[in-house]
Amino acid sequence: MRHFHVLIALAGLAVAENERRDGGGEGPSIYDILNDRLARLSLLVLGLMAAFIYIWQLAFRFSNHIRRLTSFTNDTQRYFVLPDPTLARLKGHLIYAPLFSTRHNREFQLSTAVNMGTLPSRFHTLILTGIIAMNVVLCAVTVPYPSPEKTVAGIIRNRTGTMATVNLIPLLLMVGRNNPLISLLRVSFDTWNLIHRWLARIVVLESIAHVLAWMIPKAQEAGWTTVQMSFQSTFIMTGLVAAIAFVVLMLHSFSALRHAFYETFLHLHIALVIVAFGFLWVHLDGYPQQYYLLIAIIFWALERTTRFLILVFRNIGNGGTTAFIEALPGDAMRITLKMARPWRFNPGQHMYLYIPSVGLWTSHPFSVAWSQTEEIVTDEKGIVMSRQDVLALQKTTVSLLVRRRTGFTNKLYKRAERSPNGQVALKAFAEGPYGSIHTLDSYGTVVLFAGGVGITHHVPFVRHLVDGYANGTVAARRVTLVWVIQSPEHLEWIRPWMTTILGMERRREVLRIMLFISRPRNTREIQSPSATVQMFPGRPNIDTLIGMEAENQIGAMGVLVCGNGSMSDDVRRVCRKRQNDTHIDFIEESFTW
Repeated sequence: MRHFHVLIALAGLAVAENERRDGGGEGPSIYDILNDRLARLSLLVLGLMAAFIYIWQLAFRFSNHIRRLTSFTNDTQRYFVLPDPTLARLKGHLIYAPLFSTRHNREFQLSTAVNMGTLPSRFHTLILTGIIAMNVVLCAVTVPYPSPEKTVAGIIRNRTGTMATVNLIPLLLMVGRNNPLISLLRVSFDTWNLIHRWLARIVVLESIAHVLAWMIPKAQEAGWTTVQMSFQSTFIMTGLVAAIAFVVLMLHSFSALRHAFYETFLHLHIALVIVAFGFLWVHLDGYPQQYYLLIAIIFWALERTTRFLILVFRNIGNGGTTAFIEALPGDAMRITLKMARPWRFNPGQHMYLYIPSVGLWTSHPFSVAWSQTEEIVTDEKGIVMSRQDVLALQKTTVSLLVRRRTGFTNKLYKRAERSPNGQVALKAFAEGPYGSIHTLDSYGTVVLFAGGVGITHHVPFVRHLVDGYANGTVAARRVTLVWVIQSPEHLEWIRPWMTTILGMERRREVLRIMLFISRPRNTREIQSPSATVQMFPGRPNIDTLIGMEAENQIGAMGVLVCGNGSMSDDVRRVCRKRQNDTHIDFIEESFTW
């Protein structure tokens, strides 16, 4: 309250003082002091939101850790089966709930080429509504509306300009691949990308309001001829160009255009950002708001520099990184990367792949399906080598499973398909790893739903959980993998990795695999290899499957889904419905862009 009273007092002083600048003039006034405090207040509010989420996630991480430790001496884990009523309602009606009905991740397709995006969840909507409301309030609070129209317009002009500039700081922080808040808050890049898009729209609207609050009073007072003459001023012209660049950034970023021409969008987007920031820097020359822009630019430059350094470190030396692309049935590719340096991957992580001979400087994200490190600990004479020598000789092999689509993946598939043996080796660069904000180690029952190439996200989790069960390092006692594919031929996608998993120690005690063939040529070709690896024609009844797992549930249940939007929404619906019956945590892996 004390801080708010200070703002009111500053507003009173601002009204009492004559407007000291209009379209470029004298230095900072009482308006700047007020606007600066409101701008800092907006950053404080966003910081408090982040702090709340951090404490929330920290509490769950601690709870999950205790649950995992307890499972080492308690195979039944009965205590963790019962749900907490308050938390169950919160998850069912807010955290997991779609905005309307059951649709969340299923895209709105006007045609095969026109994608209108997805709907945010209720929790995401709550966050976005709070950010929008905060900006509206901070742009309007303390404005003395009974005062002369020119004074009110001047305050709104300066206020919206300041808020648009200060919002660039979180805007650029959220969009980076190396955003430190991803691992700190355990919030996915997908969520940050959603907030980035909406915060960008707020910046554009504030920029438009800033221009109109200057232009309309100027035209009313001296006519449009005077407005046109004002464009001869460097201050006015650079601000107008920056505002136009922001508007174009918003218009060309709509989902339909972004999805249809993504690579063109990405390059144009970066170019427009550079133009907007360059002209905005000149526009703010001599004004305190320039420091906010400087902080935003530093964040952007640090993130880009970090990416470049990671790229160099991971791929330069030891012969570099080579990608072996193998064409598979069903328009899929298995990409095996021989890395220049040893990497350590965790389940759920992804990487960005560059193949200059196909995609030039562009990069594309892919989930890591499999990784292994070859170690050579003796030289040719059998003498034990030093740790540095061992690390130099270690080679990490990383495997990806990629579905052929348009653009980069289509070109890559054709290169492999045209080769004599269906495989081609190309020079590559890998950036990462990124992700891995979820862990399944504390769940006694784990159910994994995968659709098509979504299996790439689940294979490392299956491998990790089976190995952890054998070594007694995870809580898992029941692991069920449900994979939906169109044809039995698609089993070839993961055959070498699944063969390794099926041969792991004590695998039969913990792992059950259920394969659903949605478009079999003949139902007679659907034959289950064993009791723990079963095949079924058609699509799964998700409600029945989760119900069966709930009846035999051991400890808390974690349900992870990675597939198309329809499958994700169905699994979400069933998990929400059963929140009051048993402890079920729903985790969705998606990447919207």
